[in-house]
Amino acid sequence: MNRLAFCKADTAKYISHLDLMRTFQRAFQRAGIAIKHTEGFNPHAFVSLPLPLPVGFSSGCEVLECEIVDGTALETVPARMNRVLPDGIVIQRCYEGDRPIKTLSYVNYIVMMDYETGAPYGVESKIQDLLSQKELIVSKRSKKAKSGQVEVDLIPLIAKAAVEERRDAIVLDLTLKAQNPGLNPTLLMSAICQAYPEEQPDFISYHRRSFFDTAFQRWE
Repeated sequence: MNRLAFCKADTAKYISHLDLMRTFQRAFQRAGIAIKHTEGFNPHAFVSLPLPLPVGFSSGCEVLECEIVDGTALETVPARMNRVLPDGIVIQRCYEGDRPIKTLSYVNYIVMMDYETGAPYGVESKIQDLLSQKELIVSKRSKKAKSGQVEVDLIPLIAKAAVEERRDAIVLDLTLKAQNPGLNPTLLMSAICQAYPEEQPDFISYHRRSFFDTAFQRWE
C-alpha cells in the first residue's frame, strides 16, 4: 500500500470528503499515474483517507492511501501530482505505508478562538478549569439511540490539552482520541461555549497538525 502525505489549506479546506476523493482520482489520471481500481461493472480508482477531515478544517498531516501499479518511482509522485491538484492541496511525500490504520490513536489539533475586541479577562483560566474536571458530559447526535441523542463524557477522550492567551485570541493545543471512539474538536468547543456563553469567540478555526500512535509517536 502506498501513502501520500499532504496538506490542505486556504480555500481547499472547504472541499468536502467525497469531493476530495474525486479530486485525487482525477489528479492521478491527469498526472499519468496508474493506480489500482475497484473491480466490477463500473470500476473506479481506489483511494482512501484513513481519517476524513471535516469541512472547514485546515491540516498539515493528511494521509491518502492508494496502490500505484505502473512502477512509477514514488519520489516523483509529489511533483507530478502537485502540478495538477487545486491550490491549497500540496503533496509532501509518497511512501510505502506499513502501519495499520488501527494504530492511529490520537490527533493533535490547534484551535484558535478569535475575539475582535480582545479575549475576555479570565477566559483562559475558565477553559483550563473546565478541561481539568473529572468529567464533562455532553449530548451528541447518534443514529443508534432511539432518542437520536446520546450522552458522552469528553474527558477520557482528551489525552492532552494546553490553553494559551495571545492578544485577541485563545489558542488550544489539543491531543484527542482519533477513533473507537474519536472526539471531534467542534464538540469540545460547543461544550466550552455552552459552559461560558458570555465568552463565546467571534470566530473559531481548526487546524489538524499531527497523527500519533498509542505511544504518542508520530503515525505515518
